[in-house]
Amino acid sequence: MILRIFATLVATLSLVPALGAPLALATPSTSHGQISVAQVMEMLEKAAHENTARQVLTAYLAGVGETAVALVDDASETASFACKMQLSLSDRTARKALETLVDKASWAEAPATPLIVRDMVSRAGCTIER
Repeated sequence: MILRIFATLVATLSLVPALGAPLALATPSTSHGQISVAQVMEMLEKAAHENTARQVLTAYLAGVGETAVALVDDASETASFACKMQLSLSDRTARKALETLVDKASWAEAPATPLIVRDMVSRAGCTIER
């Protein structure tokens, strides 16, 4: 169910160019069809002064955040998985994570979503006991 919701969000975001948004905002740009660090960084830059970019960024970050929380909640019910704090995500934490975890030369091929989720889990102090 959660994966279907996330897939629907990604599919919706990929339609934004057809609705008049600049192509680079929502078209996956890695060679594997994933949303790249470069795209998210572009959305972060443009969101301050472009409504469409702000809407796309908000939808993307909300989808990532809500999906991560749902997955962590499910994992904590079925495994020895616990977090010290609630997961959180903002445009500032996403930017910091991407700037810290990936060098700029790799932005076009680095998938943003797994990096953002890993940062959320790390900042929340989540652990899995094996």
